[in-house]
Amino acid sequence: MSTIVDYRNKLILAPMVRIGTLPIRLLALEYSADLVYSPEMVDKKIIASERRYDEETGLISYVDNKDSVNFKTHSIEKSKLIFQIGTADPDLALQAALKVKNDVSGIDINCGCPKRFSIQGGMGAALLTEPEKLKAILTNLVQNCGLPVTCKIRMLDTREKTIELCKMIESTGVSAITVHCRTRDERPKNPGHWDIFKDIVENTSIPIIANGDVFQRSDIDKLKEISNVSSIMIARAAQINVSIFRKEGILPLEEVVTSYIKKSMEVDNNWANTKYTLMQMHADHSKELKHMKLTYAKSYEEICKIYHLESYFQKAKLTPPKSRNGNPLVTCKDSYENSKTDKKNLDKDDVSLINHVNLKIDQENLTQKLSIQHTGSPQNI
Repeated sequence: MSTIVDYRNKLILAPMVRIGTLPIRLLALEYSADLVYSPEMVDKKIIASERRYDEETGLISYVDNKDSVNFKTHSIEKSKLIFQIGTADPDLALQAALKVKNDVSGIDINCGCPKRFSIQGGMGAALLTEPEKLKAILTNLVQNCGLPVTCKIRMLDTREKTIELCKMIESTGVSAITVHCRTRDERPKNPGHWDIFKDIVENTSIPIIANGDVFQRSDIDKLKEISNVSSIMIARAAQINVSIFRKEGILPLEEVVTSYIKKSMEVDNNWANTKYTLMQMHADHSKELKHMKLTYAKSYEEICKIYHLESYFQKAKLTPPKSRNGNPLVTCKDSYENSKTDKKNLDKDDVSLINHVNLKIDQENLTQKLSIQHTGSPQNI
């Protein structure tokens, strides 16, 4: 194995569909996350993608035959980046891993997603009921992909079955296991079962990464103390305020939002995806004027106006921001032109989500909503 990733004593950004794109991952690393996971990518989708490297910006994009970006990264995150694959086939899983091998430091298999799309395709949580298939997928990857391999699972119906599954997974040679503290049928509103982690740790010898119900910095120490897990993976709290990884404490949401918008423009992130992520950050502030205005934003220029970043937007058109190694991350033209992207070029999931939100707001009394005064400071987490 040419690459070694230490999964012990780490704080990790969880794989989050549509949220965990390049700007969020880079911010998480700046805020002291030790590892960052990509959003889940279905094996066939990444296999069919074309890898493109932009010499001017250093950006690496995997695009489909319609030039839509399926996955984007940059070498500055490579040593901390784990690529998550959605798969139900050992051969396709390996092909997908080999496709991105030179741009990431580890491969993770999604064995916990309870969403209908994943389960119908035999992926995600469906693999929990097919241990032999899961074993074949992991074994093939461990033996042939040349990168550390991990998987993310959910609890099974009983403690004994969960431990047995973890032992089987460990036998394949994986480097670590992430365990979400809920079963396939449980949802975020159901309290997580932190007590399962200690039993798993005591019955395995590889790093166990705990995931679920970590909402603030104090939860990190509390969970480690009662479970003795090696590392902790954070999802929902990071979605709301990615500065949760800061050892010095969480930053005000407005400060994080500003950094996120700038980072999104720097790496040429699709404006619609940026808008979607911002709306998730503001999910608890849906009645505020700023959130209402964001609902109608249709470009980076409009987003920047809402957050009083007009001067930054104008500067971005003239002077491309620099990456850590001094290379420009986006050209001014790209930053400006992509802010005017037509919906036909957007990810269909982003479009449907934005249309849904816009329709919901349109059906209400806009005049009444715009009269709401923006009071109080945003919550941190």
